[in-house]
Amino acid sequence: MQELTKAQKARNAIRTFEIIADAFALRGYYKPSGISGQTLAEALKMFSPEIYGSMNDPRIIELKGLEYVTDRLPRGIEECTRIILTAQEDFEDTSFEKVMPLKRRRTSYRVSEKEICFVITRGLSEIYDILTHITFLNIEAEKIYNQMYGKSGNTTKEWRNLEENALKGDELNGSDLDRAIWNLSIILGRSYHETRATYEYLEKGRKSAKSNRGLFQIIYRLGNRIADEKISRDNELLIYFTPSLQDMIGHHQYAETWATSIKEKIISLGLQERPVHIISANMHSVINTLYGYSAVKTSDQNGAYEDIYDFFQMIRGKTDDVGKYARNHGLYELPDESGAHIDCQLIDMALLGSVAFHPEIRVNMPETESEKPVLLVMDYAFGTQAFEVMDELLSPFDTGEGLLKFNIESVSVMGKAGILPGKKGDIMLATGHVFEGTPHNYIVTNDLKKEDFDSSIDVYTGVIVTVLGTSLQNRDVLKKFQATSWNAVGLEMEGGHYQRAISAAILRGHISSDVKVRYAYYASDNPLVGGQTLASGSMGKEGIRPTYMITKVILEKILR
Repeated sequence: MQELTKAQKARNAIRTFEIIADAFALRGYYKPSGISGQTLAEALKMFSPEIYGSMNDPRIIELKGLEYVTDRLPRGIEECTRIILTAQEDFEDTSFEKVMPLKRRRTSYRVSEKEICFVITRGLSEIYDILTHITFLNIEAEKIYNQMYGKSGNTTKEWRNLEENALKGDELNGSDLDRAIWNLSIILGRSYHETRATYEYLEKGRKSAKSNRGLFQIIYRLGNRIADEKISRDNELLIYFTPSLQDMIGHHQYAETWATSIKEKIISLGLQERPVHIISANMHSVINTLYGYSAVKTSDQNGAYEDIYDFFQMIRGKTDDVGKYARNHGLYELPDESGAHIDCQLIDMALLGSVAFHPEIRVNMPETESEKPVLLVMDYAFGTQAFEVMDELLSPFDTGEGLLKFNIESVSVMGKAGILPGKKGDIMLATGHVFEGTPHNYIVTNDLKKEDFDSSIDVYTGVIVTVLGTSLQNRDVLKKFQATSWNAVGLEMEGGHYQRAISAAILRGHISSDVKVRYAYYASDNPLVGGQTLASGSMGKEGIRPTYMITKVILEKILR
């Protein structure tokens, strides 16, 4: 029997993880310490995501992965023994504390000291994401537990010291802090400086109400939870899926409400007959590109900030000024109230007559008002949610007197993606989207070309792989996509789902087959290069040039 390659084994493991996760959701519950839960953990270990670094090394605790996960799960998750995943629940009139993770738009409630409830509004991708993070935490918790006891069977001196520091109300500093970090580094199997870096990273985040606890508390509670499980099965961590969540999976409950509110706003403004251009992007770059130059008056506006990217760097701290000006010149903000966690903006280009653009922005606005476009800027969707929201957005609207088709002229997607042949900050243009682990792929007639961008950034054109989750990146699988005739240049979570909805809308006659489609991604990480995975942190200033270069090109395409 022919032996499978590493890439094939990893792809099988990813598929296994997905099947098991789906089965759990249908079954209604599972315990990570149980046989089925351990099968899920083994699948995660088999494909060994790059973002979780040294997860498979039993000698050391994976700190960068821990930073990444704790930023994306609610505060206190490490001590909970009961985690509930549910559909929409009305918790507003309860005493339950609403807890939002620091770096993920995700609604959760702390029901009690040991119980937390996730309200799932973004479909299967959100479920996979949560289960992946919980599985990683449990793997690390088991490794921490193994460091609690010495050969005598008693807790080690290092663990007793950690317990004292974790339960202290006083902040450590000076030599006391140095000794505590050194002691903790022995438990973690990490160097003093590695442990110190994670400690300081988490301490910086603790200034926010959304953040998790500090490193001492997290490590102590993870190990203690496993110790409690060994004492009694009643203490075992249980993941429970409510019947309401099971009924919601595969339906567009939140997406329909979200899309309806947008369409109603367009109609209320009398813009339903105008050409509409949809842009999936962040909530600042389009506003800054269109309004920033007029909104921010500087004595040296035509001097030091002649370079457009220097200008955008300068106005990063002037969000309020730009927003106020924009609201007086055609911007309508649509904060999400559906639970989809996707805010939107409507921009009526007919109201930008007096707005001056930066000299490097080349546009040619239509003369007649009826031809002036309406921009619908929508915040990032999450994984499979992208299909649901785009499918609903492109569908005709039932006005009560008949179906109204909006004049959708283009759909532009500006996203973050992992790059394969290049480096962080480069740009990728999609020629097609391939779903990882399935036979499904979509050819893209991309209206964006390499020649549209200036030479200050490397631009790669090719296939983009749509992956199951950001935490499911495997080096061997990604190398396979890059090195074979797929010639993949990047990976992300939403593009294939967007294109599936666009193709369906064309087939169903909801939008014209002439609709312009644009996909451009800037590289937020390179999972094939050590130290450049998503766990290595955000891009910061280096993300400004690619973000605004893509925004500028998309707007110039729309407004020429």
